[in-house]
Amino acid sequence: MAPIGQVDQQAIEGQLKDVIQDLYQIMVQVSAYDLAGRPTRDVLESNIKQLHRSLQKVHTTASSPGASLPHIPPELIQYVDNGRNPDIYTREFVELARRGNQLMKGKMAAYADFRDVLAGEMGRALPEIREDVGRVVEATGGSREILKEEED
Repeated sequence: MAPIGQVDQQAIEGQLKDVIQDLYQIMVQVSAYDLAGRPTRDVLESNIKQLHRSLQKVHTTASSPGASLPHIPPELIQYVDNGRNPDIYTREFVELARRGNQLMKGKMAAYADFRDVLAGEMGRALPEIREDVGRVVEATGGSREILKEEED
């Protein structure tokens, strides 16, 4: 059995396909619309009512309390509305994330180096707190070896 969120998503996808089909039918009817012909008007009116029902289904399913539909970032929607390819948006997003990760990795390495230098200096200047400094260094991901090197 599929997870509830997946069922909601599949239901919405099916309903959206119905809406697209209804819009296509309306487009066909409008392009063939005859002002004097009563049957064309009735068919167009029927198609518009069907579109209304389809849109109501989508709204009901999407706004139900148990619906867990994926969140689409507004920036992505705006990007697509501007006629751009969502794959390009994804590629740019991944590139920005990679750059941000590299920057963060550099900062973490710099802080780790600073921690080690500071711990070494504190261990040398204040031998009575060397054990406490060692615990702090270990708790922050470092190694007590920094302090042992200072002892030699």
